[in-house]
Amino acid sequence: MDEIVLRSMLKWPNVPSVYGWLRLDRRGRWSIRVPSVSPAPGAADAAPRFERIVNPAMIEFIGRNYVRDAEGRYFFQNGPQRVFVALEYTPWVYRLDGSGQSLVAHTGNAAGSPRAAFFDERGGLVLVCGPGVGVVLDRDLAVLAERFADRAGNALAPEKLMERARAGQEVPARLMGTALTVSSIRSGEVPARFDFVARPAPPAGEPDC
Repeated sequence: MDEIVLRSMLKWPNVPSVYGWLRLDRRGRWSIRVPSVSPAPGAADAAPRFERIVNPAMIEFIGRNYVRDAEGRYFFQNGPQRVFVALEYTPWVYRLDGSGQSLVAHTGNAAGSPRAAFFDERGGLVLVCGPGVGVVLDRDLAVLAERFADRAGNALAPEKLMERARAGQEVPARLMGTALTVSSIRSGEVPARFDFVARPAPPAGEPDC
């Protein structure tokens, strides 16, 4: 976490948290809620509108200060204020680095070696790495799936591997030089299985911001 952020937390320790204003999609992209215009009298409130954050400095700042609390809620520490993040899928999104040999998270941090792998019902690949559970970026999915091997180093066909996992098998395998087990998971089961909150909400009776 940035030093300036840590100092601001000490200086202003009781700033109210914000909910419903920051999103992370399954491709590792941040979106922020756009302030809405007050509706005309008698008109229904419009659904919140979000815009993607594209400023590189802001993306890096959010990534450096992206944290999980004791309740499994992920947030961006924006100075003294916690901005809780709504997750489209997992709290981490993993992709191959420029060399194609290592995994990095959507925050730019090294992910380390995968410790477990799961195929979900949509064909997505979910990995457990150092930062936590994360879905593999779709553009790198096919490349990574081709790298699964058995414990002896023989290639495992992705289609057959997925079939075995979906049949309920826990398949011993290797990925990127690391021994792990490949199995299946339903996407709706991921938050409970890995103890995180996909949609943090304010306590009852409190506003979202």
